[in-house]
Amino acid sequence: MGPPELQIFNSMSKKKEVFNPRVEGEVGMYVCGVTPYDFSHIGHARAYVAFDVLHRYLIHLGYRVKYVRNFTDIDDKIIKRANESGEDPLSLSARFSQAFLEDMAELHCAPPTHEPRVSDHIDQIKDMITKIIKNECGYIIDEDVYFSVDKFPDYGRLSGRKLEDNRAGGGGRVSVDLRKRNPADFALWKSAKPGEPWWESPWGPGRPGWHIECSAMSSHYLGCVFDIHGGGKDLTFPHHENELAQSCAACPESRISYWMHNGFVNKDNQKMSKSDNNFFTIRDIIAKYHPLALRFFLMRTHYRADVNYSDRQLDTASDRVFYIYQTLHDCEVALSKFREGSLVDKVPADIQELIENFHAGFLTSMSDDLHTTAVLDDLMEPLKAINSNLKKFKGKKQQQPLIHALIALEKEVQDVLSTLGLLSSTPSEVLQQLRAKALERAGLTEEQVQQQIEERTLARKNKEYEKSDQIREALYAKGIALMDEPKGTIWRPCEPPEIQSEEVPNSDTNKCLPVVATTT
Repeated sequence: MGPPELQIFNSMSKKKEVFNPRVEGEVGMYVCGVTPYDFSHIGHARAYVAFDVLHRYLIHLGYRVKYVRNFTDIDDKIIKRANESGEDPLSLSARFSQAFLEDMAELHCAPPTHEPRVSDHIDQIKDMITKIIKNECGYIIDEDVYFSVDKFPDYGRLSGRKLEDNRAGGGGRVSVDLRKRNPADFALWKSAKPGEPWWESPWGPGRPGWHIECSAMSSHYLGCVFDIHGGGKDLTFPHHENELAQSCAACPESRISYWMHNGFVNKDNQKMSKSDNNFFTIRDIIAKYHPLALRFFLMRTHYRADVNYSDRQLDTASDRVFYIYQTLHDCEVALSKFREGSLVDKVPADIQELIENFHAGFLTSMSDDLHTTAVLDDLMEPLKAINSNLKKFKGKKQQQPLIHALIALEKEVQDVLSTLGLLSSTPSEVLQQLRAKALERAGLTEEQVQQQIEERTLARKNKEYEKSDQIREALYAKGIALMDEPKGTIWRPCEPPEIQSEEVPNSDTNKCLPVVATTT
Protein backbone atom coordinates (compact mmCIF):
# COMPACT_ATOMS: atom_id res chain seq x y z
CA MET A 1 0.00 0.00 0.00
CA GLY A 2 1.35 3.40 -0.99
CA PRO A 3 1.40 6.54 1.14
CA PRO A 4 -1.90 8.38 1.77
CA GLU A 5 -2.83 11.16 -0.63
CA LEU A 6 -1.08 14.43 0.17
CA GLN A 7 -3.55 17.09 1.25
CA ILE A 8 -2.61 20.74 1.63
CA PHE A 9 -4.64 23.72 2.77
CA ASN A 10 -5.38 26.01 -0.16
CA SER A 11 -5.70 29.64 0.90
CA MET A 12 -7.81 30.29 -2.19
CA SER A 13 -10.51 27.73 -1.39
CA LYS A 14 -9.99 28.03 2.39
CA LYS A 15 -9.93 24.25 2.78
CA LYS A 16 -7.64 21.24 2.54
CA GLU A 17 -7.44 19.73 -0.93
CA VAL A 18 -5.82 16.62 -2.38
CA PHE A 19 -2.61 17.65 -4.12
CA ASN A 20 -2.68 16.91 -7.84
CA PRO A 21 0.24 18.48 -9.70
CA ARG A 22 -0.26 19.94 -13.15
CA VAL A 23 2.29 17.52 -14.62
CA GLU A 24 2.43 14.02 -13.19
CA GLY A 25 5.54 13.51 -11.08
CA GLU A 26 6.62 17.16 -11.27
CA VAL A 27 5.97 20.16 -9.03
CA GLY A 28 6.53 23.85 -9.71
CA MET A 29 6.71 25.89 -6.49
CA TYR A 30 7.35 29.61 -5.97
CA VAL A 31 7.91 31.09 -2.50
CA CYS A 32 8.27 34.82 -1.94
CA GLY A 33 11.75 35.60 -0.67
CA VAL A 34 13.23 38.29 1.53
CA THR A 35 13.78 41.99 1.02
CA PRO A 36 17.45 42.02 2.09
CA TYR A 37 18.02 45.33 3.86
CA ASP A 38 19.02 43.79 7.21
CA PHE A 39 19.82 40.44 8.80
CA SER A 40 16.93 38.00 8.54
CA HIS A 41 14.76 37.50 11.61
CA ILE A 42 13.00 34.50 13.12
CA GLY A 43 9.86 35.26 11.09
CA HIS A 44 11.88 34.56 7.96
CA ALA A 45 13.15 31.34 9.53
CA ARG A 46 9.53 30.37 10.18
CA ALA A 47 8.53 30.78 6.54
CA TYR A 48 11.51 29.14 4.90
CA VAL A 49 11.72 26.20 7.30
CA ALA A 50 8.00 25.55 6.62
CA PHE A 51 8.44 25.53 2.86
CA ASP A 52 11.71 23.61 3.11
CA VAL A 53 9.74 20.87 4.89
CA LEU A 54 7.23 20.90 2.02
CA HIS A 55 10.06 20.81 -0.52
CA ARG A 56 11.72 17.87 1.21
CA TYR A 57 8.50 15.92 1.65
CA LEU A 58 7.53 16.34 -1.99
CA ILE A 59 10.94 14.91 -2.93
CA HIS A 60 10.41 12.10 -0.41
CA LEU A 61 7.15 11.27 -2.19
CA GLY A 62 9.07 10.97 -5.45
CA TYR A 63 8.28 14.29 -7.13
CA ARG A 64 10.79 16.25 -9.17
CA VAL A 65 10.48 19.72 -7.67
CA LYS A 66 11.41 23.00 -9.33
CA TYR A 67 11.56 25.34 -6.33
CA VAL A 68 11.96 29.08 -6.94
CA ARG A 69 12.59 31.58 -4.12
CA ASN A 70 13.45 35.17 -4.99
CA PHE A 71 15.34 38.13 -3.58
CA THR A 72 13.55 41.47 -3.75
CA ASP A 73 16.83 43.35 -3.98
CA ILE A 74 15.25 46.62 -5.17
CA ASP A 75 12.85 48.19 -2.70
CA ASP A 76 12.02 51.40 -0.84
CA LYS A 77 13.38 49.99 2.42
CA ILE A 78 16.67 48.99 0.81
CA ILE A 79 17.07 52.42 -0.75
CA LYS A 80 16.28 54.16 2.55
CA ARG A 81 18.78 52.02 4.50
CA ALA A 82 21.45 52.49 1.82
CA ASN A 83 21.01 56.26 1.82
CA GLU A 84 21.32 56.30 5.61
CA SER A 85 24.54 54.30 5.51
CA GLY A 86 25.99 55.90 2.38
CA GLU A 87 26.11 52.53 0.62
CA ASP A 88 25.06 51.60 -2.89
CA PRO A 89 21.57 49.99 -2.64
CA LEU A 90 22.47 46.96 -4.75
CA SER A 91 25.68 46.46 -2.79
CA LEU A 92 23.77 46.58 0.49
CA SER A 93 21.12 44.13 -0.70
CA ALA A 94 23.80 41.77 -2.09
CA ARG A 95 25.53 41.74 1.29
CA PHE A 96 22.36 40.89 3.20
CA SER A 97 21.31 38.38 0.53
CA GLN A 98 24.53 36.48 1.18
CA ALA A 99 23.91 36.66 4.94
CA PHE A 100 20.43 35.22 4.37
CA LEU A 101 21.85 32.29 2.39
CA GLU A 102 24.29 31.59 5.21
CA ASP A 103 21.42 31.63 7.72
CA MET A 104 19.39 29.22 5.59
CA ALA A 105 22.34 26.83 5.39
CA GLU A 106 22.63 26.93 9.19
CA LEU A 107 18.94 26.01 9.46
CA HIS A 108 19.40 23.08 7.04
CA CYS A 109 17.11 24.61 4.42
CA ALA A 110 17.99 22.95 1.13
CA PRO A 111 18.84 25.43 -1.66
CA PRO A 112 15.98 26.12 -4.09
CA THR A 113 16.36 25.24 -7.75
CA HIS A 114 16.49 28.94 -8.66
CA GLU A 115 17.09 32.03 -6.51
CA PRO A 116 16.40 34.96 -8.87
CA ARG A 117 17.07 38.58 -7.97
CA VAL A 118 14.89 41.44 -9.18
CA SER A 119 17.91 43.37 -10.46
CA ASP A 120 18.70 40.52 -12.87
CA HIS A 121 15.15 40.35 -14.28
CA ILE A 122 14.32 43.92 -15.26
CA ASP A 123 13.71 42.90 -18.89
CA GLN A 124 11.15 40.26 -17.88
CA ILE A 125 9.44 42.79 -15.62
CA LYS A 126 9.22 45.39 -18.39
CA ASP A 127 7.84 42.77 -20.78
CA MET A 128 5.09 41.86 -18.33
CA ILE A 129 4.16 45.50 -17.72
CA THR A 130 3.97 46.02 -21.48
CA LYS A 131 1.50 43.11 -21.75
CA ILE A 132 -0.62 44.50 -18.90
CA ILE A 133 -0.83 47.90 -20.57
CA LYS A 134 -1.62 46.29 -23.95
CA ASN A 135 -4.47 44.35 -22.29
CA GLU A 136 -5.82 47.66 -20.92
CA CYS A 137 -5.25 46.75 -17.27
CA GLY A 138 -2.46 49.28 -16.73
CA TYR A 139 -2.15 53.00 -17.35
CA ILE A 140 0.64 55.57 -17.49
CA ILE A 141 0.76 58.82 -15.52
CA ASP A 142 3.78 60.89 -16.46
CA GLU A 143 6.53 58.22 -16.19
CA ASP A 144 4.76 56.03 -13.63
CA VAL A 145 2.70 52.96 -14.51
CA TYR A 146 -0.23 51.74 -12.39
CA PHE A 147 -2.39 48.65 -12.37
CA SER A 148 -6.11 49.36 -12.63
CA VAL A 149 -7.90 47.12 -10.11
CA ASP A 150 -11.27 48.09 -11.66
CA LYS A 151 -10.22 46.13 -14.75
CA PHE A 152 -9.93 42.91 -12.76
CA PRO A 153 -13.39 41.84 -11.49
CA ASP A 154 -11.97 39.01 -9.35
CA TYR A 155 -9.75 41.36 -7.33
CA GLY A 156 -9.99 40.34 -3.66
CA ARG A 157 -10.80 36.68 -4.36
CA LEU A 158 -7.69 35.36 -2.60
CA SER A 159 -7.79 37.60 0.48
CA GLY A 160 -11.57 37.79 0.74
CA ARG A 161 -11.42 41.58 0.87
CA LYS A 162 -13.88 43.81 -0.93
CA LEU A 163 -12.45 46.48 -3.16
CA GLU A 164 -13.92 49.29 -1.05
CA ASP A 165 -12.11 47.87 2.01
CA ASN A 166 -8.67 48.09 0.45
CA ARG A 167 -6.22 50.63 1.73
CA ALA A 168 -5.12 53.31 -0.64
CA GLY A 169 -1.71 52.66 -2.08
CA GLY A 170 -2.04 48.88 -2.19
CA GLY A 171 -0.15 48.26 1.05
CA GLY A 172 2.04 49.95 3.61
CA ARG A 173 5.18 50.33 1.46
CA VAL A 174 4.00 53.32 -0.57
CA SER A 175 2.26 56.63 0.02
CA VAL A 176 -1.02 57.61 -1.60
CA ASP A 177 -0.77 59.06 -5.11
CA LEU A 178 -3.77 61.30 -5.77
CA ARG A 179 -3.24 60.97 -9.53
CA LYS A 180 -4.47 57.38 -9.51
CA ARG A 181 -7.85 56.49 -11.00
CA ASN A 182 -8.67 54.35 -7.96
CA PRO A 183 -6.94 54.73 -4.58
CA ALA A 184 -6.39 50.94 -4.56
CA ASP A 185 -4.44 50.97 -7.84
CA PHE A 186 -0.83 49.96 -7.30
CA ALA A 187 2.46 50.79 -8.98
CA LEU A 188 3.92 48.59 -11.69
CA TRP A 189 6.76 50.97 -12.56
CA LYS A 190 8.06 53.91 -10.52
CA SER A 191 9.72 56.87 -12.21
CA ALA A 192 13.32 57.60 -11.26
CA LYS A 193 13.98 59.83 -8.26
CA PRO A 194 17.26 61.36 -7.07
CA GLY A 195 19.42 58.94 -5.08
CA GLU A 196 17.65 55.81 -6.35
CA PRO A 197 18.77 53.10 -8.78
CA TRP A 198 16.97 53.20 -12.11
CA TRP A 199 16.72 51.48 -15.48
CA GLU A 200 15.55 52.68 -18.88
CA SER A 201 12.04 51.69 -19.93
CA PRO A 202 9.41 52.57 -22.57
CA TRP A 203 7.81 54.85 -19.95
CA GLY A 204 10.99 56.58 -18.86
CA PRO A 205 13.81 55.81 -16.42
CA GLY A 206 12.67 54.14 -13.21
CA ARG A 207 12.41 50.88 -11.28
CA PRO A 208 9.81 48.15 -10.73
CA GLY A 209 6.97 48.31 -8.25
CA TRP A 210 6.98 45.76 -5.45
CA HIS A 211 4.33 43.29 -6.67
CA ILE A 212 5.24 42.97 -10.35
CA GLU A 213 8.62 41.48 -9.50
CA CYS A 214 7.29 38.14 -8.25
CA SER A 215 4.79 37.80 -11.09
CA ALA A 216 7.54 38.30 -13.66
CA MET A 217 10.04 35.95 -12.01
CA SER A 218 7.56 33.17 -11.24
CA SER A 219 6.28 33.13 -14.82
CA HIS A 220 9.84 33.27 -16.19
CA TYR A 221 10.94 30.15 -14.30
CA LEU A 222 7.68 28.23 -13.93
CA GLY A 223 5.41 29.54 -16.66
CA CYS A 224 2.00 31.17 -16.29
CA VAL A 225 0.53 27.97 -14.84
CA PHE A 226 2.19 26.22 -11.91
CA ASP A 227 1.35 24.28 -8.78
CA ILE A 228 2.20 26.06 -5.52
CA HIS A 229 2.73 29.66 -4.48
CA GLY A 230 3.78 30.19 -0.87
CA GLY A 231 4.68 32.86 1.65
CA GLY A 232 3.80 34.32 5.02
CA LYS A 233 0.12 35.01 5.67
CA ASP A 234 0.88 38.74 5.88
CA LEU A 235 1.57 38.59 2.13
CA THR A 236 -1.95 37.41 1.29
CA PHE A 237 -2.95 41.05 0.96
CA PRO A 238 -1.79 43.12 -0.76
CA HIS A 239 1.17 41.31 -2.26
CA HIS A 240 -0.33 38.01 -3.38
CA GLU A 241 -3.65 39.57 -4.28
CA ASN A 242 -1.83 42.00 -6.54
CA GLU A 243 0.38 39.27 -7.96
CA LEU A 244 -2.69 37.26 -8.87
CA ALA A 245 -4.34 40.23 -10.58
CA GLN A 246 -1.37 41.36 -12.63
CA SER A 247 -0.34 37.82 -13.63
CA CYS A 248 -3.84 37.18 -15.00
CA ALA A 249 -3.85 40.59 -16.70
CA ALA A 250 -0.58 39.82 -18.49
CA CYS A 251 -1.37 36.16 -19.17
CA PRO A 252 -5.13 35.41 -19.16
CA GLU A 253 -4.52 31.66 -18.86
CA SER A 254 -2.42 32.22 -15.69
CA ARG A 255 -3.31 29.80 -12.90
CA ILE A 256 -1.78 28.78 -9.59
CA SER A 257 -3.32 25.60 -8.23
CA TYR A 258 -2.51 25.98 -4.53
CA TRP A 259 -1.80 29.07 -2.45
CA MET A 260 -0.09 28.29 0.86
CA HIS A 261 0.61 30.66 3.76
CA ASN A 262 2.51 30.13 6.98
CA GLY A 263 1.70 31.70 10.35
CA PHE A 264 3.53 34.46 12.21
CA VAL A 265 6.07 34.32 15.00
CA ASN A 266 4.69 36.25 17.97
CA LYS A 267 6.27 37.67 21.08
CA ASP A 268 3.93 38.80 23.86
CA ASN A 269 1.03 38.02 21.51
CA GLN A 270 2.26 40.54 18.96
CA LYS A 271 3.67 39.65 15.55
CA MET A 272 7.44 40.01 15.37
CA SER A 273 8.50 42.43 12.66
CA LYS A 274 11.37 44.73 11.81
CA SER A 275 9.04 47.71 11.48
CA ASP A 276 7.88 47.26 15.10
CA ASN A 277 11.46 46.64 16.29
CA ASN A 278 10.36 43.65 18.39
CA PHE A 279 12.23 40.93 16.54
CA PHE A 280 15.21 38.64 17.00
CA THR A 281 17.47 37.90 14.08
CA ILE A 282 18.28 34.31 13.24
CA ARG A 283 21.86 35.11 14.19
CA ASP A 284 20.79 36.42 17.60
CA ILE A 285 19.15 33.08 18.35
CA ILE A 286 21.73 30.66 16.95
CA ALA A 287 24.41 32.50 18.90
CA LYS A 288 22.80 30.89 21.98
CA TYR A 289 20.99 27.87 20.57
CA HIS A 290 21.94 25.22 18.05
CA PRO A 291 20.33 25.87 14.63
CA LEU A 292 18.69 22.43 14.84
CA ALA A 293 17.04 23.48 18.09
CA LEU A 294 15.59 26.54 16.35
CA ARG A 295 14.37 24.40 13.45
CA PHE A 296 12.86 21.85 15.86
CA PHE A 297 11.15 24.65 17.80
CA LEU A 298 9.59 26.08 14.62
CA MET A 299 8.41 22.64 13.49
CA ARG A 300 6.76 21.92 16.84
CA THR A 301 3.91 24.20 15.74
CA HIS A 302 1.88 23.49 12.61
CA TYR A 303 3.07 25.73 9.80
CA ARG A 304 -0.27 27.55 9.43
CA ALA A 305 -0.52 28.42 13.13
CA ASP A 306 1.24 31.29 14.84
CA VAL A 307 4.32 30.43 16.91
CA ASN A 308 4.79 32.01 20.33
CA TYR A 309 8.49 32.65 20.85
CA SER A 310 10.15 32.14 24.21
CA ASP A 311 13.58 31.09 25.44
CA ARG A 312 11.87 28.40 27.49
CA GLN A 313 10.48 26.72 24.39
CA LEU A 314 13.90 26.90 22.76
CA ASP A 315 15.38 25.29 25.85
CA THR A 316 12.84 22.49 25.49
CA ALA A 317 13.62 22.10 21.78
CA SER A 318 17.34 22.05 22.51
CA ASP A 319 16.83 19.33 25.12
CA ARG A 320 14.84 17.19 22.66
CA VAL A 321 17.49 17.56 19.98
CA PHE A 322 20.15 16.55 22.50
CA TYR A 323 18.12 13.46 23.38
CA ILE A 324 17.80 12.52 19.70
CA TYR A 325 21.50 12.88 19.03
CA GLN A 326 22.62 11.26 22.28
CA THR A 327 20.49 8.27 21.33
CA LEU A 328 21.95 8.13 17.82
CA HIS A 329 25.47 8.50 19.24
CA ASP A 330 24.99 5.69 21.75
CA CYS A 331 23.58 3.49 18.99
CA GLU A 332 26.48 4.31 16.69
CA VAL A 333 29.03 3.42 19.36
CA ALA A 334 27.28 0.18 20.27
CA LEU A 335 27.03 -0.96 16.65
CA SER A 336 30.50 0.14 15.54
CA LYS A 337 31.89 -3.43 15.74
CA PHE A 338 28.89 -5.21 14.30
CA ARG A 339 27.87 -3.43 11.09
CA GLU A 340 29.91 -5.61 8.76
CA GLY A 341 27.74 -8.39 7.34
CA SER A 342 24.72 -7.64 9.55
CA LEU A 343 21.45 -8.62 7.90
CA VAL A 344 18.55 -6.28 8.62
CA ASP A 345 16.05 -8.77 7.16
CA LYS A 346 16.19 -10.61 10.50
CA VAL A 347 14.64 -7.77 12.49
CA PRO A 348 12.61 -9.08 15.46
CA ALA A 349 8.87 -9.10 14.76
CA ASP A 350 7.97 -6.63 17.52
CA ILE A 351 10.56 -4.11 16.30
CA GLN A 352 9.47 -4.56 12.68
CA GLU A 353 5.88 -3.85 13.72
CA LEU A 354 6.95 -0.75 15.66
CA ILE A 355 8.88 0.57 12.66
CA GLU A 356 6.03 -0.09 10.24
CA ASN A 357 3.50 1.60 12.53
CA PHE A 358 5.77 4.57 13.07
CA HIS A 359 6.45 4.96 9.35
CA ALA A 360 2.76 4.70 8.50
CA GLY A 361 2.03 7.38 11.11
CA PHE A 362 4.78 9.57 9.68
CA LEU A 363 3.27 9.39 6.19
CA THR A 364 -0.26 9.96 7.50
CA SER A 365 0.76 13.02 9.53
CA MET A 366 2.93 14.57 6.84
CA SER A 367 0.33 13.97 4.14
CA ASP A 368 -2.24 15.72 6.32
CA ASP A 369 -1.05 19.24 5.46
CA LEU A 370 2.46 18.67 6.88
CA HIS A 371 1.53 17.87 10.47
CA THR A 372 5.12 17.99 11.77
CA THR A 373 3.99 18.37 15.38
CA ALA A 374 2.59 14.84 15.42
CA VAL A 375 5.67 13.43 13.69
CA LEU A 376 8.03 14.93 16.27
CA ASP A 377 5.88 13.52 19.08
CA ASP A 378 5.77 10.08 17.46
CA LEU A 379 9.55 10.13 16.93
CA MET A 380 10.01 9.46 20.63
CA GLU A 381 8.76 5.86 20.21
CA PRO A 382 11.59 4.51 18.01
CA LEU A 383 14.09 6.53 20.06
CA LYS A 384 12.83 4.92 23.27
CA ALA A 385 13.02 1.54 21.54
CA ILE A 386 16.66 2.20 20.63
CA ASN A 387 17.50 3.03 24.24
CA SER A 388 15.59 0.00 25.52
CA ASN A 389 17.50 -2.30 23.17
CA LEU A 390 20.80 -0.65 24.05
CA LYS A 391 20.24 -1.54 27.69
CA LYS A 392 19.59 -5.17 26.74
CA PHE A 393 22.61 -5.10 24.44
CA LYS A 394 25.14 -4.67 27.24
CA GLY A 395 26.67 -7.96 28.31
CA LYS A 396 24.22 -10.09 26.36
CA LYS A 397 25.65 -13.18 24.69
CA GLN A 398 22.90 -13.65 22.07
CA GLN A 399 23.29 -10.25 20.40
CA GLN A 400 22.29 -10.82 16.76
CA PRO A 401 18.56 -10.02 17.19
CA LEU A 402 19.45 -6.85 19.10
CA ILE A 403 21.95 -5.81 16.43
CA HIS A 404 19.35 -6.22 13.69
CA ALA A 405 16.80 -4.31 15.78
CA LEU A 406 19.14 -1.41 16.45
CA ILE A 407 20.28 -1.11 12.82
CA ALA A 408 16.67 -1.07 11.58
CA LEU A 409 15.54 1.45 14.20
CA GLU A 410 18.54 3.68 13.55
CA LYS A 411 17.88 3.70 9.81
CA GLU A 412 14.20 4.58 10.24
CA VAL A 413 14.97 7.45 12.61
CA GLN A 414 17.69 8.81 10.33
CA ASP A 415 15.45 8.60 7.25
CA VAL A 416 12.68 10.58 8.95
CA LEU A 417 15.11 13.12 10.38
CA SER A 418 16.55 13.61 6.90
CA THR A 419 13.11 14.22 5.40
CA LEU A 420 12.41 16.76 8.16
CA GLY A 421 15.74 18.49 7.63
CA LEU A 422 16.88 17.56 11.14
CA LEU A 423 19.69 15.16 10.21
CA SER A 424 23.09 16.76 10.60
CA SER A 425 26.71 15.71 10.72
CA THR A 426 27.95 12.92 12.96
CA PRO A 427 26.07 12.69 16.28
CA SER A 428 29.21 13.34 18.30
CA GLU A 429 29.74 16.68 16.51
CA VAL A 430 26.16 17.79 17.13
CA LEU A 431 26.41 16.81 20.82
CA GLN A 432 29.63 18.79 21.13
CA GLN A 433 27.97 21.81 19.52
CA LEU A 434 24.91 21.52 21.78
CA ARG A 435 27.15 21.38 24.84
CA ALA A 436 29.03 24.48 23.68
CA LYS A 437 25.75 26.39 23.24
CA ALA A 438 24.62 25.30 26.71
CA LEU A 439 27.84 26.63 28.21
CA GLU A 440 27.33 29.89 26.31
CA ARG A 441 23.82 30.30 27.77
CA ALA A 442 25.07 29.42 31.25
CA GLY A 443 27.97 31.85 31.05
CA LEU A 444 30.40 29.10 31.95
CA THR A 445 33.41 27.38 30.42
CA GLU A 446 34.07 23.65 30.31
CA GLU A 447 36.89 24.17 32.82
CA GLN A 448 34.58 25.96 35.27
CA VAL A 449 32.01 23.16 35.08
CA GLN A 450 34.70 20.53 35.64
CA GLN A 451 35.95 22.50 38.62
CA GLN A 452 32.43 22.50 40.08
CA ILE A 453 32.20 18.74 39.50
CA GLU A 454 35.48 18.22 41.35
CA GLU A 455 34.32 20.39 44.27
CA ARG A 456 31.08 18.44 44.46
CA THR A 457 32.93 15.09 44.32
CA LEU A 458 35.11 16.22 47.23
CA ALA A 459 32.07 17.44 49.16
CA ARG A 460 30.37 14.08 48.71
CA LYS A 461 33.54 12.28 49.79
CA ASN A 462 33.55 14.40 52.94
CA LYS A 463 29.80 13.76 53.43
CA GLU A 464 29.06 17.49 52.97
CA TYR A 465 25.79 16.70 51.21
CA GLU A 466 24.26 20.14 51.62
CA LYS A 467 27.21 21.70 49.80
CA SER A 468 27.05 18.95 47.19
CA ASP A 469 23.38 19.70 46.58
CA GLN A 470 24.02 23.43 46.33
CA ILE A 471 26.60 22.91 43.59
CA ARG A 472 24.33 20.56 41.69
CA GLU A 473 21.27 22.82 41.98
CA ALA A 474 23.22 25.96 41.02
CA LEU A 475 24.43 24.31 37.83
CA TYR A 476 20.99 22.90 37.15
CA ALA A 477 19.46 26.36 37.36
CA LYS A 478 21.80 27.37 34.54
CA GLY A 479 20.84 24.43 32.33
CA ILE A 480 23.71 22.12 33.29
CA ALA A 481 22.70 18.71 34.65
CA LEU A 482 25.18 16.53 36.55
CA MET A 483 24.88 12.77 36.12
CA ASP A 484 26.67 10.31 38.36
CA GLU A 485 27.93 7.25 36.50
CA PRO A 486 30.21 4.34 37.52
CA LYS A 487 33.20 6.00 35.86
CA GLY A 488 32.52 9.37 37.50
CA THR A 489 30.28 12.43 37.16
CA ILE A 490 29.53 13.84 33.73
CA TRP A 491 27.36 16.76 32.65
CA ARG A 492 24.88 17.38 29.87
CA PRO A 493 22.67 20.28 28.80
CA CYS A 494 19.16 20.30 30.22
CA GLU A 495 16.05 22.41 30.44
CA PRO A 496 16.19 24.96 33.26
CA PRO A 497 14.14 23.75 36.26
CA GLU A 498 11.26 26.19 35.89
CA ILE A 499 10.32 24.55 32.58
CA GLN A 500 9.98 21.04 33.89
CA SER A 501 7.24 19.78 36.16
CA GLU A 502 7.77 16.01 36.54
CA GLU A 503 9.88 15.28 39.61
CA VAL A 504 11.83 12.22 40.69
CA PRO A 505 14.19 11.58 43.58
CA ASN A 506 17.47 12.71 42.03
CA SER A 507 19.69 14.33 44.62
CA ASP A 508 22.42 13.53 47.09
CA THR A 509 20.11 14.22 50.07
CA ASN A 510 17.16 12.52 48.30
CA LYS A 511 15.40 15.83 47.67
CA CYS A 512 13.33 16.07 44.48
CA LEU A 513 14.74 17.74 41.40
CA PRO A 514 13.06 17.89 37.99
CA VAL A 515 13.74 14.85 35.83
CA VAL A 516 16.40 15.03 33.16
CA ALA A 517 15.89 13.17 29.88
CA THR A 518 18.71 10.64 29.62
CA THR A 519 19.72 7.78 27.40
CA THR A 520 21.71 4.74 28.38
